[in-house]
Amino acid sequence: MASKIEVKDLLEAGVHFGHLTRKWNPNMAPYIYMERNGIHVINLYKTVAKLEEANEALKKIAASGRKILFVATKKQAKDIVADKVSKVNMPYITERWPGGMLTNFVTIRKAVKKMAAIDRMKKDGTFNTLSKKERLQVDRLRAKLDKNLGSIADMTRLPGAIFIVDTMREHIAVKEAQKLNIPIFAMVDTNSDPRPIDYVIPANDDAGKSIEAILEEVTKAVAEGLAERKNDKQDDKEEEEEVVAKAVVAEDDDDDATEAKTPKKAKPAAKKEEKPAAKKEEKAVEKKEEKAEKPAEPAKKEEAVKADDLTKVEGIGPKAAEAIVNGGIGTYAELAKADPEKIKEILTEASSNLAHLDPTSWPKQAKLAADGKWDELKEWQDSVKGGVE
Repeated sequence: MASKIEVKDLLEAGVHFGHLTRKWNPNMAPYIYMERNGIHVINLYKTVAKLEEANEALKKIAASGRKILFVATKKQAKDIVADKVSKVNMPYITERWPGGMLTNFVTIRKAVKKMAAIDRMKKDGTFNTLSKKERLQVDRLRAKLDKNLGSIADMTRLPGAIFIVDTMREHIAVKEAQKLNIPIFAMVDTNSDPRPIDYVIPANDDAGKSIEAILEEVTKAVAEGLAERKNDKQDDKEEEEEVVAKAVVAEDDDDDATEAKTPKKAKPAAKKEEKPAAKKEEKAVEKKEEKAEKPAEPAKKEEAVKADDLTKVEGIGPKAAEAIVNGGIGTYAELAKADPEKIKEILTEASSNLAHLDPTSWPKQAKLAADGKWDELKEWQDSVKGGVE
């Protein structure tokens, strides 16, 4: 577990400094502590609480295997984001936000594939057959694509969440994420509107030290989620190997027992009739013993991650998933049978921030998940715009 975030550390980094009082957004009033010398001061105790809440949600998303897209195109933030985020192998945008990055993701993927095609040309020698002018043009195109989209080359589908530094500057990214129901995490200064943001982190988004302090904590949470996912996979692999080993040993024991018990003058016809029945009984007993020997905790953990993780349905974020579970729909099977209107009522009652979500396609996706058709689900989510038909 990461160490608890200290208010003192945030204070030293200057996270508490807001904008001039005349530039404030009234919706940020709950997060403002006081005004001094014409500048608003952010309440760091609320920043710590909100940061811990955001980190917990980011950890769950990372553990589920979904990507988190980090966006920071302002000068003082781009180098910090590139350095911190690349360490946890997550996609990021630090140059100009390409319009339609999320809402027109298919076209963006084509541009990324163009990069890969140019790299293949250089490897197989096709590049050398071009004229000098054509090679120069291709090199320039490759450099431009790499500058703008190189950091998202591994992002083959829409991200599970988006983290933004300065929501006013990245307002297009906010709008696109809202349209596709992608959870938004953001550093929000006193001049910004926190209402469209799912996980608000009130903080100074102009100072390099402040941005670095927040990103340090956020990337730690993401790294923890990735480590947890890796450990779960390792546990599953070991458990599977153990079951296979037990099955092999049990089969060998069956063969040895059969050879030992076979009399020399046994009647062939009678033996042929008895052996299959005895072997079936022994295998049934062996399966029961294996089920009894399995520890309870890993099974529960597996069920929680794979069977009931509603965030794997495109359009359902951590907050929406929590509201749906509290509303009595806790599994993919239950969600598949649920009426979209009922889901909409549950979301609206839980929070006004969730009222804009469109659950029309959720039962269809949940049905595929309940049936274990993960490849079909992923293919459908990639073919349809962010899971919205």
